[in-house]
Amino acid sequence: MNKQERLKELVGILNEASEAYYQKDTEVMSNLEYDRLYDELVQLEQETGIVLANSPTVNVGYEVLSELEKQAHPSPMLSLDKTKEVETLKTWLGGHEGVLSWKLDGLTVVLTYENGVLSNAVTRGNGEVGEVITNNARTFMNLPNAIPYKGHLVIRGEAVIRYSDFNKINDSIEAVEDKYKNPRNLCSGSVRQLNNEITAKRQVHFFAFSMVEDVLDDATINEIGFDNTFMSRFAWLKNQGFDVVEHYLVTQDSITDCVMDFATKIVDHDVPSDGLVLAFNDIAYGKSLGRTAKFPRDAIAFKWADEQAQTTLLDVEWSPSRTGLINPVAIFEPVELEGTTVSRASLHNVSIVRALGLGIGDTITVYKANMIIPQVADNLTRSNHLCIPNICPACGQATSIKDMNGVQSLYCLNDSCSAKQTKGFSHYVSRNAMNIEGLSEATLEKFIEKGYLKQLPDIYHLEQYKEEIIAMDGFGEKSYKNMMQSIEVSRKVSMAKFIYSLGITGIGLANAKVIVAYFGYDISKIRQATQEELVAIDGIGEVLANAFCEYFKDSEKMEIVNQLLSEIEFEQEEKIEVAGLDGKVFVITGSVEQFANRNELKDFIEKRGGKVTGSVTKNTNYLINNDTESNSSKNKKAKELGIPILSEADFMVLANA
Repeated sequence: MNKQERLKELVGILNEASEAYYQKDTEVMSNLEYDRLYDELVQLEQETGIVLANSPTVNVGYEVLSELEKQAHPSPMLSLDKTKEVETLKTWLGGHEGVLSWKLDGLTVVLTYENGVLSNAVTRGNGEVGEVITNNARTFMNLPNAIPYKGHLVIRGEAVIRYSDFNKINDSIEAVEDKYKNPRNLCSGSVRQLNNEITAKRQVHFFAFSMVEDVLDDATINEIGFDNTFMSRFAWLKNQGFDVVEHYLVTQDSITDCVMDFATKIVDHDVPSDGLVLAFNDIAYGKSLGRTAKFPRDAIAFKWADEQAQTTLLDVEWSPSRTGLINPVAIFEPVELEGTTVSRASLHNVSIVRALGLGIGDTITVYKANMIIPQVADNLTRSNHLCIPNICPACGQATSIKDMNGVQSLYCLNDSCSAKQTKGFSHYVSRNAMNIEGLSEATLEKFIEKGYLKQLPDIYHLEQYKEEIIAMDGFGEKSYKNMMQSIEVSRKVSMAKFIYSLGITGIGLANAKVIVAYFGYDISKIRQATQEELVAIDGIGEVLANAFCEYFKDSEKMEIVNQLLSEIEFEQEEKIEVAGLDGKVFVITGSVEQFANRNELKDFIEKRGGKVTGSVTKNTNYLINNDTESNSSKNKKAKELGIPILSEADFMVLANA
């Protein structure tokens, strides 16, 4: 393969990896591997003089995919050039003073304050256009909603979820496959929720790292009293009530020690970080350097040169889940990394296993991504002898490799797989589902093994095994009584929790709530929902809609659902009947003011007999948008079709008519 062909190949590989990571929350390669391929691409572009239009060295990022309103940034948000060498930082800084700070690993957010009040919050998006998340930002744990400064202010910072909060959230989730992969993914999903009640529960914090100088004129800068330094900006932001990223003034002589200080802190640092940022303290000097097509020249990122260790691959453990997905985990000779002993690392999927060319006994290198998460960096032997199991390690039945969006993963095909059963039962009784106490995964395994539980409805008939259960190790009369009481309490449940408890692939509790409300809490309509109806719901895409429909088309699953419905009773959901909205179809866009968020407005409409869809069509009766004169795509479509555009005030007049 010549250099041009390799260059094209690398662009495709890296773009696919970025799309999987940022849009689909899926990892197809390690960070280390991505950086290695990226550096190879940069070298080839320099050698050939060829830079493809879709090269990741040129493009800032991918377009965001959601129903949130889009908004252009006042000035482009560029990526930073990067290095892993402290000597490069020293050379870059030269004889100037610099400011060294954490490079936090969350979601970058741009905040605008007017007259001392938070007026707008937008995600980074693709660097040019982001998503409006103003209501969500108001729920950030440490973000001031009002500040002393009354002028126009635009700042940038990172929304993050701390490791301690991330671990608490994951600890509350019983099913392993439902746990969140890392704080960055959880933060991204939390900040971009359509329901800011969910954001509030996720304990999101905000740390400011810069001001957008382009929106400040000289008079404003003089009024505030800035000198021409980055350090003065940080001090001023702190006085306004913002938490700012930890930062220090450095020179060529002190930067090495400062980097080492940061390195010692990261092991116990509660806020996720994937490196450091070095910026010139002299703002005017930094701005005078201009920018390249992708990078500004006034700052550079430093990524940790991860400590690696060589070891021997002892085994690959294949761990089945309730969805049938079988996850590969590398087991290797224990090694010391970043002060701890490591012997296991997730391999994520079959694609990564094959890319590494693994075989038992191979010499591999391992590291901790961002000094935290164990990863396999490379395979020095590449014997490629590892067999992907063709039978499930839990039930011994056939497996299959499925390709989902270019990522190959292993699945068990047996619907009666014991792992699926145990995990499925565990999910059904979990806190956010039917909330049945006394049925831990270990207890469920025993009950399944003894034949007490074969299908979910059997949970409601355990009384026939009373004597046997009381005689079991760890059980007694009191434990049995408590368990049965919890089972009885679970018979009355919200419809959303019941739908979630069924374990439909991809359908979380939030999705279930939206779906049951959309269909007016009518279980018959929910079971007969079409893919077209489901994709019209905000937050439900084609993949989720297809999984939902396929579940309810399965005759065996429907038999179980019917049996469960005969055992339980749904809590009554409030539906307010008000003339004027019954049967009317609404679309909501933009930010809302009189309601906490768009979901609350949606709930308000549906309880009064109306229906809310995600897109404007000829069947739409009204579009609700506080910016009635905007040129958004939905406003344009409504005008084309002659559909009235209502502000919230207009809507409330209609609702109360």
